Amino acid sequence: MTSYKGLTVGQRASSTRVFSADEVAAYTALTGDSSFDAGCVPGPMLGGMISDLLGTKLPGRGTMWLKQRYSFQKPAHIGEAITASVEIVRIRADKDLVNLDITCMDALGQVVCTGETLVLVADLESARN
Repeated sequence: MTSYKGLTVGQRASSTRVFSADEVAAYTALTGDSSFDAGCVPGPMLGGMISDLLGTKLPGRGTMWLKQRYSFQKPAHIGEAITASVEIVRIRADKDLVNLDITCMDALGQVVCTGETLVLVADLESARN
C-alpha cells in the first residue's frame, strides 16, 4: 500500500521548543508532580509535544491517541531546545490504525527519549484524503 488517507509509511513530522522554568513551575502547580530533577523538563511535558504533533501535523486533526510507550535515555533541561519527531512505521487500513515511532532530541542531537504510539485515524480530517 502506498497511501491511506494521505498517510504513507516513512512520513515524518517534527517540532522544536524550549521549555521555561515558569512553564515547568506551572506544570508542577497544576499537577502536583514534583518527582523530576530540578532544572529538568518532566516527561509528560515532552509527551505533550508528541500529542501536539499527532493532532496538528501527523496524522493530523481527528487523530485519536490509543496507546503510547516511552523510554527516557537522558534528561531534557529547562532552557534547552528539544525537538520531538514522529514517523509512521505501519499503517493498518482495515482497522484505521497507524503506528508511529517517537523521538525527542536535545540541541546537541542526543536522544532524550524514544518510544512508539498507536493512533486511530478513522475520523481524520478530510483535508488529507
